[in-house]
Amino acid sequence: MGPLVGCRVVELAHVMAGPVCGLMLADMGADVIKLEKPNGDDTRRMVPPQINGESAAYMMMNRGKRGLALDLKAPEAADALRRLLRGADVVIENYRAGTMEKLGLGYESLRAENPGLIYVSISGFGRSGPYADRGGFDLIAQGMSGLMSITGEGTGRPPVKVGAPVSDITAGILAAMGVSAAYAHKLRTGQGQVVDTSLFEAAITHTYWQSAIAFATGEAPGPMGSAHPLNAPYQAFETADGWVNVGAANQRNWERLVAILGAPGLAADPRFATNAERMAHRVELEAALNAILRTRPTAAWLAEFDAGGLPAGPVLDVRQMHADPQTRARDMVVATDHPVAGRVEAIGLPVKFSATPGGSTRPAPLLGQHTREILAEAGYAPAEIEAMIGSGAAIAA
Repeated sequence: MGPLVGCRVVELAHVMAGPVCGLMLADMGADVIKLEKPNGDDTRRMVPPQINGESAAYMMMNRGKRGLALDLKAPEAADALRRLLRGADVVIENYRAGTMEKLGLGYESLRAENPGLIYVSISGFGRSGPYADRGGFDLIAQGMSGLMSITGEGTGRPPVKVGAPVSDITAGILAAMGVSAAYAHKLRTGQGQVVDTSLFEAAITHTYWQSAIAFATGEAPGPMGSAHPLNAPYQAFETADGWVNVGAANQRNWERLVAILGAPGLAADPRFATNAERMAHRVELEAALNAILRTRPTAAWLAEFDAGGLPAGPVLDVRQMHADPQTRARDMVVATDHPVAGRVEAIGLPVKFSATPGGSTRPAPLLGQHTREILAEAGYAPAEIEAMIGSGAAIAA
């Protein structure tokens, strides 16, 4: 299944950004081989939670992949990896600058043996620039990108990161996008190339609107809670029993909102006549709308908003999102049968293809689960494989 069937990927990545890239490619049909060190990816130790002793974090990020475990300090293991990479289309790594070169696995070295190799580098700050040698984490990227300066309830409050590791996840998605483009180039020309992205750049992409404001005004916008920096009303409002998000982000939807609320006075108020006026008086507008919306429960308002064609939605927790009928209809919760953990749910592929549907039923691998299989595909005889396993150069489940 998937548009990338026939593409072989070797993932030399750990924790999140690189594995997100591998996950996306696997769900789009690529054969993704995840190489792990002898004690496994660090997410195997991100516990709790566990399911029958298996890390939930590891299983989420590595569904759809085959597992190979090698000790690259052993010469025969490093040789095995190089042999594997000679037949690969893509290699993904998210190590600090210079690490791959020290292992003899830098791009120039690998390209000499496989000119068609697409070399994906995901790092904290990219392969060039004054910060190229720095390590990076999602938290650091969110802070340095400006993202934390626009996240939170308002000025004067402590800085707040986005709850999800958006720079890690987005970097992985950007890398998968880069692989797709580079793979199209390879199919035309036979030539590979370096695909280079970073957590820093991934976080910066989330500041499009705030950067537009800063470029235009020369001033850095601050946090606004759930409100929008360019449109009002477009935020979460209190109801009698919770919260509702209202997207009256243009004049027509503003008119729909006041009609549904039965509030002609708001429509006639010159402070709220246009979007520019509503933004200038956003605090007063929020207070006026909250006073009305607090009078009824969320479900009652949503029924009226849906009937009136106004974009709106509840504020769900993660378990409620998993159970939502739209989530299920779009196959955004999928299940695999893991050999130890049993039936395990995970997040599905967020891109749908009409002719080449993606998705995978393969669970995350046990440590070294496919070592023998993958080494055999690389041309090793059974006796050679068992010798490598016996010496500790390779690990097999």
